[in-house]
Amino acid sequence: MHIAEGYLPPLHAAAWGAASAPFVVHGVRALTREVKAHPESTLLLGASGAFTFVLSALKIPSVTGSCSHPTGTGLGAILFRPPIMAVLGTITLLFQALLLAHGGLTTLGANVFSMAVVGPWAGYAVYRLLRRSGLPLMVSVFFGAFVADLSTYCVTSVQLALAFPDPSSGFLGALGKFGGIFAVTQLPLAVSEGLLTVLVMRLLVQSSTGELTRLGVLLQGGNKTEAVVR
Repeated sequence: MHIAEGYLPPLHAAAWGAASAPFVVHGVRALTREVKAHPESTLLLGASGAFTFVLSALKIPSVTGSCSHPTGTGLGAILFRPPIMAVLGTITLLFQALLLAHGGLTTLGANVFSMAVVGPWAGYAVYRLLRRSGLPLMVSVFFGAFVADLSTYCVTSVQLALAFPDPSSGFLGALGKFGGIFAVTQLPLAVSEGLLTVLVMRLLVQSSTGELTRLGVLLQGGNKTEAVVR
């Protein structure tokens, strides 16, 4: 992940594009509302998008037709919720396809679905579950970013296995092979991304307390130390 240009059969590419489209449209509406209601959030939105762009551009060769890299989507999902991250992720993937030959236009829908839709929703769900369980903010952020990264590659493995089933063992055999190869590089990358996201969140807690409180990341009325350790 990203899946390379032209690697998926046309029917698969079209199907993943159709599956991604409603999430992106919904995200555009959510992003428009956010910017209109809180124009001061533009800087943090840009930083979240840049974080995703930079991390997901650091690619390591992995499965044929794809690669391994951090995704950077966990941070934006935690700050602005998954719908907005679907838009930021789509913009990132589009620019990377056009400027860096990383991913592609024909596979944009598949890459958006794995990295900009499933990854943010899975990571955010884990983050919210851990916060509701009373775990500290930074522990929740780590696991949210970790799961956002790893779930992206689980979906990419499914996408590749559906497109290229094993001749003898079919979809499940291909899924095991793709997932097993991805796991070698992706598990340490997911841990690294979780740690880096925690570091960035700590910096934001120090520099953007008011904005994080408005977004619900920090507790209303609590000081910064209390917010970090809760």
